[in-house]
Amino acid sequence: MRAIEFQEYGGPEVLRVVEADVPEPGPGQVSVDVAYAGVNFADLKARAEGYRVPALPYRPGLEVSGRVRALGAGVEGLSVGQEVTALTGDGGYAEVAVADAVTVFPSPAGVDLRTAATLPTVLPTAYALVHAVGRLQPGESVLVQGAAGGIGTVVGQLAKAAGAGAVYGVVSSAPKAEYARSHGYDEVFVGDFEKEVRAATGERGVDLALDPVGGDTLRASLASLAVYGRLVSFGNASSAEPWSVGQPELYPTGVSVGGFSVLSLAKTAPAALRALAERAFATVADGTATLPVTAEFPLAEAAEAHRLMGTRNSTGKLLLKAAR
Repeated sequence: MRAIEFQEYGGPEVLRVVEADVPEPGPGQVSVDVAYAGVNFADLKARAEGYRVPALPYRPGLEVSGRVRALGAGVEGLSVGQEVTALTGDGGYAEVAVADAVTVFPSPAGVDLRTAATLPTVLPTAYALVHAVGRLQPGESVLVQGAAGGIGTVVGQLAKAAGAGAVYGVVSSAPKAEYARSHGYDEVFVGDFEKEVRAATGERGVDLALDPVGGDTLRASLASLAVYGRLVSFGNASSAEPWSVGQPELYPTGVSVGGFSVLSLAKTAPAALRALAERAFATVADGTATLPVTAEFPLAEAAEAHRLMGTRNSTGKLLLKAAR
């Protein structure tokens, strides 16, 4: 089979197409004939700086859609040939991938495999940010960094569906702002946002801020909270040094900070992730949320997908088509 791997860290050019043996599922695992693989910013961080890479060579790819190829010992509730979407953790950039059965889900009714590939990382994360961790209440306001990306696209829709009083987004360019406004955002700020948020809220601040960037952006998000506001960190795209928050930041206005990682939850509480994912996928099946695929590349052109995402000009979801 064909797969994409890198043997050293660097730019998109380090991604190589290799011929590899077809992997077999172990106990509690499932192998999938991959139709599509999702491209995520975490893949770029893995390639560039070794994020979550245990050793080289390494095959990236956190999520796939396709059909069940084989079942490992002890797997129940799935069948060979069944259309599924799966969180793989790694190795998704391949014609065949292996995943733990607990993170393999039947494709939602009426959802094709192309759309199903957008679900495993984005939908559970967006749903958790709005509901499980963010606990957004009707009438509350929310501020979302990366509003035109995959997660941001879905968060805007879910926040509106949850009855948010106002949904504010932050993006890096005017075209991205226009895109975000078409997916549930009331107002979108380009670049600097702290003063704009205060002005838009009459100096009150927002009830919930969602931040995948870290560093200075995270600190500005914290400063944009209203009294009793909540901040949820769900990434560190800036690669900033680890941050800490304590009494000086939390006590004066009673704000709180939480965090979420779909990959970490998959390892520490897979049953909780499964329940979360099932609720999240239901929002696609019932039409509450959609995630547009804005670019698709053949598997062998994974480097081009990484180049596009690395320009920060992409919106929505990028996919690799693995099926020949």
